[in-house]
Amino acid sequence: MSKAIPPWEQEGIDPPFAKEKVKLAARRIFERVVSGEYSFGSRLAAERNFADEFGLTRSTVRQALEFLEAYGVVVRRANSGTYVVYKPPAPVQQSAPVQLPPSLDHLDIKPIVESASPFEMGVVCSLLEPEIVRLGALYMSVRDLNELRTLLEDIETVVADAAKFAHLEKQFLMKIAEGTHNRLLITMYRIVGEVRCQPHWLATRIQSLSPKRISDSRQRLRSLFEALESRDIEGAMEFMNLIIASNQQDLLYQP
Repeated sequence: MSKAIPPWEQEGIDPPFAKEKVKLAARRIFERVVSGEYSFGSRLAAERNFADEFGLTRSTVRQALEFLEAYGVVVRRANSGTYVVYKPPAPVQQSAPVQLPPSLDHLDIKPIVESASPFEMGVVCSLLEPEIVRLGALYMSVRDLNELRTLLEDIETVVADAAKFAHLEKQFLMKIAEGTHNRLLITMYRIVGEVRCQPHWLATRIQSLSPKRISDSRQRLRSLFEALESRDIEGAMEFMNLIIASNQQDLLYQP
């Protein structure tokens, strides 16, 4: 079985809010996650099942699950259950690297990034971003949401600095993508981020951000965050679609 060290021990701290029996229960569940018994995205057994098996109260098991959620091992959804979002670090491979087909081995995204059209960008964002927030509502951990909240707090201090707002907005959306814990999806969305960093795209976005537009965008991002925090999948997707529609209107004026 995997000997992965629990995240709370890796950080070298002893959380004062967790009793020893809570941490022991959390460790037992964590060991099942890293062993593969509960894989990424799978739902854990019910609290009562763990309580019966471990000889603990359901309250103790519930605290253990909350402890695991705080460290990004699981995410809890009301009326649905507790789902695994932890991915063990990939082992170091000593063998020769796998050779990709020639068409993928030396993929250079620079020409794609520099030549992407507003239409192409609109299509890609319409496909990726609603799915990103859907998965974010399912799989973002407490830690992910806390980091997203910090970004939102920075965003809400911006009143008229369009360049700063555009930068923070891009970070905010990327943080949601990272919260899906889907490495392939994250990589794909980073390409979108690279397009948005191109000078002509960034200039168009900054020019569109009047103080009124910044205020409206702040509110949409706040609503999106609140939907993610409450695990409201439909609400998160609805607010993301509003953001996409607003951004696409800006792209229509790109030279």
